[in-house]
Amino acid sequence: MPFKKIIIEIEQQHKVSFNYTEDNITGLQLHPPKRSLSLDQKLQYLERKTNLSFENIGNQFINIYKKDKEANIICGYVFSADKKPIENANINLNDKIQLTTDANGYFEGEKSETNILWISHIGYITKRIVATNSGHKKCLEILLDPDITELEEIKTNAILASGISKSKDGSFEIKPKKFGILPGLIEPDALQTMQQIAGVNSIDESVSSINVRGGTHDQNLFLWNGIRMFQTGHFFGLISVFNPNLAHTIAIYKNGSSAFYGESVSSVVVIASTPETAEKNTFSAGINMINADMYAKYNLSKKSYIEIAARKSITDFIETPTFKEYFNKIFQNTTISDFSQNQNIKYQSDKEFDFYDATLKYAQKIGTKDQIVLDVITIKDNLKVLQSAATNDLNKSENNVLQQQNFGGNLSWKREWNSKNTSKINTYNSSYKLLANQKATTGNQIVIQENTVQNNGINLENNHTISAEFSFNNGYQFNEIGVTNLEQVTNPDFYRKTKEVLRSHTLILEGIYNDTISRIYGKLGTRMNYIEKFNKYIVEPRFQLNYGISKSLNIGLLGELKSQNSQQIIYLQKDYFGIEKRRWVLSDNTTVPIQRSKQVSLNLFYKKDDWILDIENFYKKVTGITTSSQGFQNQLEFIRTTGDYEIFGTEILIQKKMNHFLTWVSYTYNDNNYDFSNYEHPIFPNNFELMHTFSWAGVYERNNFKMALGTKWTSGRPKTSPASSQIDPSNPVINYNKPNNTNVNVFSQVNLSATYKWVTANGVQYKLGISILNILNRKNEINEYYRISSLSNAIEEVETFSLQRTPNISFRILL
Repeated sequence: MPFKKIIIEIEQQHKVSFNYTEDNITGLQLHPPKRSLSLDQKLQYLERKTNLSFENIGNQFINIYKKDKEANIICGYVFSADKKPIENANINLNDKIQLTTDANGYFEGEKSETNILWISHIGYITKRIVATNSGHKKCLEILLDPDITELEEIKTNAILASGISKSKDGSFEIKPKKFGILPGLIEPDALQTMQQIAGVNSIDESVSSINVRGGTHDQNLFLWNGIRMFQTGHFFGLISVFNPNLAHTIAIYKNGSSAFYGESVSSVVVIASTPETAEKNTFSAGINMINADMYAKYNLSKKSYIEIAARKSITDFIETPTFKEYFNKIFQNTTISDFSQNQNIKYQSDKEFDFYDATLKYAQKIGTKDQIVLDVITIKDNLKVLQSAATNDLNKSENNVLQQQNFGGNLSWKREWNSKNTSKINTYNSSYKLLANQKATTGNQIVIQENTVQNNGINLENNHTISAEFSFNNGYQFNEIGVTNLEQVTNPDFYRKTKEVLRSHTLILEGIYNDTISRIYGKLGTRMNYIEKFNKYIVEPRFQLNYGISKSLNIGLLGELKSQNSQQIIYLQKDYFGIEKRRWVLSDNTTVPIQRSKQVSLNLFYKKDDWILDIENFYKKVTGITTSSQGFQNQLEFIRTTGDYEIFGTEILIQKKMNHFLTWVSYTYNDNNYDFSNYEHPIFPNNFELMHTFSWAGVYERNNFKMALGTKWTSGRPKTSPASSQIDPSNPVINYNKPNNTNVNVFSQVNLSATYKWVTANGVQYKLGISILNILNRKNEINEYYRISSLSNAIEEVETFSLQRTPNISFRILL
């Protein structure tokens, strides 16, 4: 019978593995040895019947090679100290041959008179072996000792809370699975957590309006596993769409981001849910006063797994106190709340609200060098409000529907060519849709508004390790984005639909230098963009430099030039019922310019004896902004012009850890001004300027109990006051002072959160959490504008307030 079939039967009977090359056994046939023979007897029989040599390694591995080539082969097995084979160990033979061990730890190569081998693998001490050509035919057995390095405690792994660290490149990294606790948070929500970082705020408490160093929310790039997300908030901004129980790593860049990240002139938020190491099968489920969720990871084999996560609001079944506070906050000063104004009899409202998100990941390793990963995410929010009122003999009703959804998919392939070179290619699609449908019985009018985005592309990235200190990365990106806006009205009839498409090609070069001995870290890169439609080239250099003056003191310099082709604008403040007013549009390189930014910052970081001092000064300028993207509710609301904003700022963090107690205080100063050169008052404060922001928190963590108390205080955002309280009845127009001439009242809030975890004897984990936002129930004003009352024909002041005291309770089980 075929020789290969014979050795397969021997493998099954004696639980051994044969190592051989196909050329040595191809076409070979003979009578099989008797099944009753011992393993050694069978090997002796096969050696007599063939021109092959058999080497038995511990009755576990058997090497096969031709006798005439035996003298020219050097082979070996690489094991750990506990005798387990080490796969993918790197063998350097005589400085000219690179070998890699297989799943059995086996390697072989062509030997010379004197053979010098260097054996290395991550996590083990590199070993050097000299083997002479003495005719000794046995394979080498090489044991690698673990590389155990005694490190000082890395105190930067607990900035603000455990699980948050600051990297050499200036980014903040969040590990949700290691996350401790922050005031008001009982789950590691990515977008809520980042608002605790100095320089990151939300002007209206919404995760759909995150302002980083004075920028608008749409100027931030949000990536989930390589997919650009155009919707970031559930409940129209009060909850992040990213499941907090899913992400493995979250990186936040305020400046100096990698050249591989484009299409943003402000921050970059990168969420990656592919674990760095293999994990066991896991299932968890939880519920709080807004939603319920589940998470499951199942290993299909040693080289593949599937991961599923999903969340669903519980507002379909119950209206909790948390839901009521959220609902009241969202619908302030919207067309839905305006409907009931001045209606004194028979006013009724029936509302339905729900949301969900779901993610799927499938990962498959192919051989020892390749991995394929598929990621899918779907997000949706639904709001239905039926309102009716009757005054005298007049009946009025409206049926409003508002939907917001984002779907994305990414397929990536990664190959490790060798220990120094890897490649990754991925193709992605992101689809976003915002739809409003309003039906009014009065006048039989139907209003439909729709904003859709289709974004797809392909990315190629290569990573090359040149030496222990220097690496070089390069890549290519193709991106296509299409935006459609639809407006349709009946009675009177009106229809408008516009669609714009932009395609861009980008070449990326990036070098990284990291010398731990001299404590120097540097990254220099550039994006070279070409936009087809405008036949325009844009070069975006980035740099990061970090120098360790001493073991305790580091100084860092970061800078970047960036551009962005898409943005969100507001046509009318009442678009989409005034709830989700922003719609995506693309640059036309004229009335809607390409936004460009430049930023530089200088950072001083000191850590010693459980103290941390982090000071960063920065300058940032963004050009190409439009008035319609800034949310003006004054004399500039209907003026269309372009300009820029310029911001100088300082961010300070002081932190101290004492046993189980961590406390920190942060302060941010921003001087942020617009410059609209074509406007009569060109320079005035930015709508998103918070000149002074002060935060404090105290965190206690011991064993399975965690508690955090904190406060946040900000100077009020700018507003524009009327120059006169009187208006001309024949021409009812508000006469304003200079834009943003004053400010709303200061914002002050105290928040509390606590969690407790316990484990049963069979290993099941339970976690209970409670949080209270705005403990003191302070009525914080977050916006103020003026309008003319249709009833009194006089100026009325419209105020919007933050959340009142809002409790939340969560319970989670982990198997």
